Order: sequence, then C-alpha cells, then structure tokens
Amino acid sequence: TSSGSTSTSTRRASRRRAERMRRRDWLGASAAWLALPAATARAAQRAAPADTLRVALETAETGFDPLAIGDENSNRVAACIFESPLCYDHVARPVKLRPLTAAALPEIGDNFRSFTFRIRPGIFFADDPAFKGRPRELVAQDYVYSVKRYYDPRNNSENLYVFENAGILDLPALRERALKDKTPFDYDREVEGLRALDRYTFRIRLAAPNPRFVYQFALCGLTGALAREVVDAYGSDIAAHPVGTGPYRLASWRRASRIELVRNPLYRERFFEGEPAEGDTQAQAIAAELAGRRLPLTERIEIHVVDEAQPRWLAFLNGAIDQIRVPVDFTTVALPGGVIAPNLARQGMRLQRALQPDMVMTYFNMLDPVVGGYTPDKVALRRAVALAYDSTEELRLVRHGQGVPAQSVVVPFTSGYDADYRSEMGDHAPARAKALLDLYGYVDRNGDGWRERPDGSPLVLRLSSTTNQLSRRLNELWRKNLAKVGLRIEFDLATWGDLLKRGRSASLMMWGYSWLAGSPDGGFFLGIAYGPNANESNDSRFSLPAFDRLFERQNVLPDGPEREALMREGKNMLVAHMPYKVHVHTINNDLLQPRVRGFWRHPFARETWIYTGVDKETAT
Repeated sequence: TSSGSTSTSTRRASRRRAERMRRRDWLGASAAWLALPAATARAAQRAAPADTLRVALETAETGFDPLAIGDENSNRVAACIFESPLCYDHVARPVKLRPLTAAALPEIGDNFRSFTFRIRPGIFFADDPAFKGRPRELVAQDYVYSVKRYYDPRNNSENLYVFENAGILDLPALRERALKDKTPFDYDREVEGLRALDRYTFRIRLAAPNPRFVYQFALCGLTGALAREVVDAYGSDIAAHPVGTGPYRLASWRRASRIELVRNPLYRERFFEGEPAEGDTQAQAIAAELAGRRLPLTERIEIHVVDEAQPRWLAFLNGAIDQIRVPVDFTTVALPGGVIAPNLARQGMRLQRALQPDMVMTYFNMLDPVVGGYTPDKVALRRAVALAYDSTEELRLVRHGQGVPAQSVVVPFTSGYDADYRSEMGDHAPARAKALLDLYGYVDRNGDGWRERPDGSPLVLRLSSTTNQLSRRLNELWRKNLAKVGLRIEFDLATWGDLLKRGRSASLMMWGYSWLAGSPDGGFFLGIAYGPNANESNDSRFSLPAFDRLFERQNVLPDGPEREALMREGKNMLVAHMPYKVHVHTINNDLLQPRVRGFWRHPFARETWIYTGVDKETAT
C-alpha cells in the first residue's frame, strides 16, 4: 500500500508539473498573439467568409429534438430552427415578452389557469421530404401535438416535469392510460387541458394558478412547433432531422464536431423590433445597429465543438471564430484588471461582460448508500463536504475572479434571489466540517489518514467529471480541500453525453455542472429539489414532503412578499439538507471580432445568433 501510494503521488506530481508547463505554454502563446500587429488580425478577418457567423461550443451538443434537449448548446442550435409562440425582446432590460409566431401576447384568464394563443396565418415550415413537395403552414394543432409529445411514454422526456408541474388538465391521465394499457399514446384524443379551438388558436387550461407558466412559451428549444408528419417520417432519428419554422435549417452535422446552419429560404419577412430602456446605452447602441434589419442577419452559421480552452482561444485570436466566451484560463491575458487588453481593443475587438443567471453546483445522489439519505449522519456528511470545499478559492484560482460566491440554488435576476441572503452554502469552514464528521462517527479508525464510515467500512467519495482543462483543475481543488478534513475522493471521468445518461439512471454518486435560467422565475431552481421532478431536473433525487408542499404553495402565488418568504424558507431547507452544494454564479465575458454586429447575450433567451450579423465590408 505504501509503495502504491508513493507511486500515485509521484504520478500526480508529474501531472501537476506537466500541467503547469502546458499552462505556461498556452499563456505564452496567447501573449504572442496579443503582441501581433493589428494588421495581422485584420487580414485574418478580411479572409473570413462573408455572411457567415462562426462560433465555437465548449461542450458537445446532444441532438435537436426539443423534448430530448438537456444541454445548453443543443438548446442554442434548436432555438435557431424552431419557434415558440413568444420570444424575449432582444434588447429590453428588464426582460419583456414579445409575440413570435403568435399574433399577440396570449389571453390569460381564470386566475392564471387559462392561456389562449392565436397563431399568425401564413407562417411555413422549412421544406422537407416529409411534406412531399407541398408547403406546410404552421397551425395551432402543431403546438398541441408538440406539447403532447412530452407526455408520450415512448419518448421518456427529461423535460416532462415542466408541464407536469404546471398541471395541464387531462394530459397526465392520457399518459397513464398509455402506460397502464401498454398501448401507443393517443395523440388524436382531445382533452380539455390542451386543445386547438380553430386552425390558428389553441388553449391551455391548468388545474391550479400558475402566474409564470407563460414564460415556457418563449423558449424555442422547449415549446418550438414540430410537424407531426416529420416526426413520423424520421422516428427515433428525429433529433438529427430538426424541421421548424425558424430562420435557419440544419444543413450538416458531424456529431460533437461541426454543425452548419443555413438560412431557411421559406422564412417569412421579419424585421428587428426592440424596446431598449431609456438610459441603457448598450441596449440603445445595439438597437440602433439592428434597426430596420431583416432577420436573420447572416446566411450561414458555422459551429465548431472545441472543448479545450487553448485551441478555442487561439482560434479566436487567429480570426477563425467571430465570438468567444473568454475561457477562464485566459481571463488575465484578455481582461487584465477586468477590462479588455489594450492590443485587443486596438484591433477593434469588443467586450461584453455580465453576471449570469446561473449557478455552478455539485449534487449528491440521495439514493446513493454513501452520501444519500435523510438520517442525521448522512446529512452531516453532505454538510461537511460542502463546508470543506472552498468556493472562494475556486473563484480566485480556477475562475480568476469571474463570478460571485453562491448562497443558494436561486440565481441572479430571478424571483427569489436576494443578494443579501447569507447561508452555510457559501461558507468554507474546515473546522466545522471536521467537528460534524467527528460527531457522527466519520473518523479514522486504522490510522491511514482517511476517515471511515460510522460502521467502520471505507469511505470513498466519487465525483464524476468530464476531462477538459477546467474540470481537471476543479477536481484537484476538490481533492485538496477534502484531504484537509480527512476525506478521500476519487474521480469518475467520462464524456458529457455519457454522464447525462448515467445521471438520469441515478448511477452517479456526485456530479457537478451549471444551470442557466430560461426565465425570470426563480421557482424553477427550487424545482430541482422537488420530489416529483426526480429523474428530470431533480438530479439529486431529493424528496422531502415538507419541501414539496412548500414548492407547490409558492408555485401558485403571484410574485410578491408572500411568495418571497416561502422561497426563502425553501432555500433554508436545502441548505439544511444539502442535496446540492452550489459554488458560484459566474460572470460571462464575450469577446467579439470587429466585424460582428448585433450580438448581445440575453439572460434567458437562447436565439442570440439570429440577431448577430457580420459586417460584409470588414469580412471581404
């Protein structure tokens, strides 16, 4: 054992030295690029293809069927292809809803139990062989069908919880009938909760008030309309054949490598509309850039998957991509002191910087025999792990200050978020962690330096992770922090797609990633601990009846002091039981090439690329 430990230690030291050398090489290469004459960068931009927006994804997409999308990057692509009835105003802050395929905002009645949408006539799907050469108009029944798909047991959608939590009348019973009778889901059966009233009108009725339900119909990657004949034609391969009414269509796709979107030639005449707030100079400037422009702004979007930060960063510096979210490892190079590096600014590059409505978190699988459960000893273990981890160190060393420590699961810019709220979630307290572990019997019984479980069996935590540079650095921080309190941790490395699948099957002990808000409703983030959402948004499988009842109570209330008080109580419950350790809310830094116009990352919408153009004179 001693020899193995020494060998492992030597290998780790070698890896750390190699890592430091690689990082110095990367930073050196970045500095060299920054020192290049501005003319070199301009030459690269002139060589860029005209009317093509080039972007890079940090992680691989999973597919483009809305009901199966569980990742941010697939969502951004799908939002260019599909259209929901509503959308967000691109430049309005605070955010504002606008009609997209709808003729107007929906009629809301019966104390937020009834929502009636009227679709504008004359909107058509992109051409596809499934339509047999005939134009296919968007009708109300397409939205009815698209929502019903979430309830079809064959689809096993991880996003079903969005609609089940809303309580659409009769659809759960339709789903249960298919499950009980082992028969195909009956799409043709009309139900009171979701029905087309005429060719262009559909209505949704809920069992209980839901004042924020309307936001779900501004998410193109969730409630975008699909045509039934397309789904029937492609069957289980529908994720590779997305056909919508949106401004782009999928031209080619090499999985986890390259995606090409081209303008949908059947897309209707649509011009930019926006209402920037008075005094918001950035919004006013972007609205002026887009004024009178027909959407989308480019003929083509070229998307490359580049999961490692260094090649992605150098591709941007080399003019090969038009927009980049600055990798954290290169923050000090690109943004010394939080402002754009002078040489980048001289080349005409621009910085957009904003706190994000997101949270980086790690969940504990409540079904796991080691970290799961509700007995005092299991709660103490999770709390001790959370107290041992230093989120402030993560911000300083790994994220280079690009974020703020998180105190709860609720994210900035959403209801229920309170910048003054403080909790144990944000504490780093190794002494308290040790005291909790000692009190509940997690002690070192054999003198090897590692704590055992109360019954004397080995205690080994397993954190799942991807293999990219950021994940490796976070894993080392976990290892160091937990070693200080005598906890041993190992890492289960896999691809993002594999971890998503295994997470849904509850086979991971611990895993961490980030959630990004899709609406101003902070209740969504309490929903990741709602018991009925297990196997969907509730990856931890946390199930506490008292919390579930609280979640249901706040869900029917309008925004206001009563709801805020309930949400605060819910946040306190999650801190006490710690199914999630929330680390930080990140600051996003977007760098844009000189030729880019109109780009502005919306806090909730995902269709930013349709508003993004390239200056043809600069490009050519």
